[in-house]
Amino acid sequence: MGATSPFKNHHYNNHNHQSHFVTKKLIPWTLYALLPIALLRLYFNPLDFLLSSSDHLLPTTSPISSSSSISISNPPPLIPPHQHQESEKARHESAPPCDYATGKWVQDKRGPMYNATTCTTIKEGQNCFAHGRPDSEYLYWRWEPNQSHCQIPRFDPNTFLQLISNKHLAFVGDSLARNQLESLLCMLATLSPPNLVYTGGEDNKFRRWNFPSHNVSISVYWSPFLVQGVERSSSGPSHNHLFLDRVNQKWAEDLDKMDMIVLSFGHWYLNPAVFFEGDSVLGCHYCPGLNHTEIGFFDAVRKALRTSLNAIRGRRRVANTKGISVVVTTFSPAHFVGEWDKNGACSKTKPFGEGEKMLEGMDAEMRKVEVEEVEMANKEENGERYLGYFGAVTLDVTKLALMRPDGHPGPYMHPFPFANGVSERIQNDCVHWCLPGPIDTWNEILLQVIKKWDLGQSGREE
Repeated sequence: MGATSPFKNHHYNNHNHQSHFVTKKLIPWTLYALLPIALLRLYFNPLDFLLSSSDHLLPTTSPISSSSSISISNPPPLIPPHQHQESEKARHESAPPCDYATGKWVQDKRGPMYNATTCTTIKEGQNCFAHGRPDSEYLYWRWEPNQSHCQIPRFDPNTFLQLISNKHLAFVGDSLARNQLESLLCMLATLSPPNLVYTGGEDNKFRRWNFPSHNVSISVYWSPFLVQGVERSSSGPSHNHLFLDRVNQKWAEDLDKMDMIVLSFGHWYLNPAVFFEGDSVLGCHYCPGLNHTEIGFFDAVRKALRTSLNAIRGRRRVANTKGISVVVTTFSPAHFVGEWDKNGACSKTKPFGEGEKMLEGMDAEMRKVEVEEVEMANKEENGERYLGYFGAVTLDVTKLALMRPDGHPGPYMHPFPFANGVSERIQNDCVHWCLPGPIDTWNEILLQVIKKWDLGQSGREE
């Protein structure tokens, strides 16, 4: 018996045989006709020919059985290694700018990168979980920008440290600057624990850490007004005295040692203050009983930020040193329900939904002032940005912070505040952020800003 035909269930008629005969004649002639075309293409475009041919030769599903194995070496890169960074830069420059400021909070099952056990630098007042906060849903959200090409990857501590290797990053401002710094330390500690190498000032308000693996220094400078000022106290003036044309030398004198500065301030300007420019009083904010003009605090915030940015630019030009990058973290709204000093609380356990809370009033105006001053400082550089002196962006977190009333310590700024029952009056913190918590997103966006700076891109990150 002959071999069984694989087409045993098919019946061929005479037409089938004629078609088969014609096919046998046509195939050789077709191949002879295509051969010269293939040879010409191979001669003029050998790489394109081989790549397109391989697309047809490689199967979409491997036909190799489980008892066989094959090893295919990686082909050499089509772009030489020294050109890879230039190609990456060109790709990013051609992409539209990212707006990280608009979006929504979406649930994320992954949760935070760290906890109170793995991070030892969490300030006690922000250690919500260790202080007995019973709910944990606030830990399982991530910020999703509206622009699909601007999704924020999970923070990569290795990439962050590589990008700022051999550099000094300084956080300058109030306790929210410190809050963001401590979040960053915790995220970086998942890769490499920091060494505290300097402490100074009252309550160690000036500190510096070092990551020896990458020779990175990260500092915090307490300067709640950015400019020179005298804080009100029980033994001193009843109002803050602020000199809006004089930068605070506590941080400015170290400018030559800094490569990147994160400025974060604003909340202290809500307190009663008298504002000076030179030896003259400009006016005041909430100063009944004093013979000064009430001017509010928005103009004072604007002048203070302008003075600080000009000081950074001026110091770099005079010193003729390497360039400096400035990030201004925009105003982070508080979420007190009621007055902060009259039993105000923040008891929500979920983010606001879209349209549930609008950015308006004081929060919107503070953000507007900061964005405008950064843009003005860049314009005054007259095209010299990124050429060795100065470059600034706003880290626009105001709206995404506004949407997270659930992320504050609230009563858990103290350990187990209800251990002895619910008291009639309990202090709440609805300004700072739990660690871990929403403020970790600030640093995820900061990493994206630094990536673009590394590729030589400009533009404001929102």
